[in-house]
Amino acid sequence: MGGIIVAALIAAAFVAGAGLMWLINERLLKQKTASIIGEAKREAEVLKQKKLLEVKEKFLQLKGDLEQQVAQNNNKIKQSEAKLKQREQSLNQKQDDLGKKNKEVDTIRESLNQQLAVIDKKKAELEEIKRKEVEQLESIGGLSADEARERIIESLKTEAQDQAQSYINEIVEEAKMTANKEAKKIVVQSIQRLATETAIENSVTVFHIESDEIKGRIIGREGRNIRALEAATGIEIIVDDTPEAIVLSSFDPVRREVARLALHQLVQDGRIHPARIEEVVSKVRKQIEEEIIETGKRTVIDLGIHGMHPELIRIVGKMKYRSSYGQNLLQHSRETANLCAIMASELGLNPKKAKRAGLLHDIGKVPDDEPELPHALLGMKLCEKYKEKPDICNAVGAHHDEIEMESLIAPIVQVCDAISGARPGARRELVEAYIKRLNDLEQLALSYPGVVKTYAIQAGRELRVIVGAENTDDASIATLSGEIAKKIQDEMTYPGQVKITVIRETRSVSYAK
Repeated sequence: MGGIIVAALIAAAFVAGAGLMWLINERLLKQKTASIIGEAKREAEVLKQKKLLEVKEKFLQLKGDLEQQVAQNNNKIKQSEAKLKQREQSLNQKQDDLGKKNKEVDTIRESLNQQLAVIDKKKAELEEIKRKEVEQLESIGGLSADEARERIIESLKTEAQDQAQSYINEIVEEAKMTANKEAKKIVVQSIQRLATETAIENSVTVFHIESDEIKGRIIGREGRNIRALEAATGIEIIVDDTPEAIVLSSFDPVRREVARLALHQLVQDGRIHPARIEEVVSKVRKQIEEEIIETGKRTVIDLGIHGMHPELIRIVGKMKYRSSYGQNLLQHSRETANLCAIMASELGLNPKKAKRAGLLHDIGKVPDDEPELPHALLGMKLCEKYKEKPDICNAVGAHHDEIEMESLIAPIVQVCDAISGARPGARRELVEAYIKRLNDLEQLALSYPGVVKTYAIQAGRELRVIVGAENTDDASIATLSGEIAKKIQDEMTYPGQVKITVIRETRSVSYAK
C-alpha cells in the first residue's frame, strides 16, 4: 500500500515536472518565434527601403531622359519654326519682287502694244503704196500681178532645172570616170597578182603502149575484151594504125581517167579478160572516188578555207575532171577564188568569204544527178543544202544574173569569173568555130525587124545592136534586147555570158555651103 502511494507520488511528481518542462519549452518557443518574426520584419523593412530607393533612382533617371528628349524636341520645333519664318519671309520677298515684275511686264506690254499699233499703221500704209505701184505697173506693162509672177517663177524654174541638170551631168560623168578608173585599177592589180595556167584539156586521152602486140590482147577474141571495157567504163576505145597508141574518147573526163587507169593496170598485170576487166574497173572507180575526195581536201587546205561540208569538198574535188571550153573547172574555180580574195582585199571586204564563194561558184556544173536548173541556181541550192552562209549562197546563185545580187561579194564573184574565163589562154576554141559563132550572133540579131546593124565584140561576149529611130521607140528597145538574149540562150552554145546592148539614136546632118 505504501509502495503504491509512493509510486503514485512519484508519478504525480513526474507528471508535474513534465508539465513544467512543457511550459518552459513553450515560453522559449514563443520567445524564439517572436525573435524570428522581429528579425524578418527588420529585414523586410530594410528590403523595402532598398527597393524604394532603386525605384526612386529609376524614376529620376527616366525623368531626366524624358526631360532631355523633350528639350531636344523643343529645340527641333524651334529650329523648324525659325526655318518656316525664314521661308515665309523669302516667299513674301519673292511675292513683292513678282509684283514689281508684273508691273514692269504690264508696262512693257503696253509699250509693245503701242509699237504694234504703229507697225500696223505703217504696214497699212506700205500695202497702200504697194497696191498703187502694182496698179501703175499693170497699167504700164499690160499684165496682171499674178501673170507676171507666174512668168517670173516659170523663168526661174526653167533656169534652175537647166543648171541642176548641168551639175548632175558633170557629177555623173566625173563619177563614171573615177569609178571606171578605180575599177580598172583594181581589176588590173588583181590579175597581175595571180599566176595563171593555160587550157590544155580536150575530149580524148591517148593511152601509150609498149608494142602493137598489146593492141590485140586489148581487143581480145572477136573483140570481147574491148567490148567489155567499153561497157564497163562507158567510153569509146579507138584502136587504129597509130603506132603504140590507143585513143580513149568520151565527153566525161572521169570516165576517160577510169578507163586509162584500168587499161594501165590490165596491161601491167597481163591478165586481160572480161571478168578481170570488170574487177579492175570497179577497183579503179573506188580509187578515183578517193582521189576526188583527197583533191577536194587538198584544194580547200591550199586555199585556207575551213569548216566546209564533206559533200561540198567531194564536189570540189570532182571539178578536177570537168572542163569548159578546154579550161579545167577546178583550176578555173581556184583562179576565181584567188581573184575574189585579192579584189575583196582591195575593196576592204572580207577576203575569206569572197574566196569561199569564188571556189563554190561553179559546183552546179558537176552534180551527181542532172536536174533542169541552170548551174548557178543548182550551185546555190547545194550551198543552201549544206548550210553555207546566205551571202555566199546568193553570190553563187547570182554570178550569171539568174537572181538578184544581195551583197557586195556577188558582183566580185561575177567579175572574177569573167576575168578567169576571158583571159588570154584560158579557154580554147577552134578559129572556125569561133568565127562561126560570132557570125551566128550577128545574123540572129539582124533577123529582128528594125535592126540596122549588129556588131559582135569582146570575143563574142557582147553584142551591140543598132536600131533605126524611125521604126522603134525607147520603150520597145528594152523588149528587143530581152527577146534577143532569150533567143541566143535557147538556140546557141557559148562560154560564159553574152551582153546585148541595143542602141537607138537619131542623127540630123546638114551641110553649110
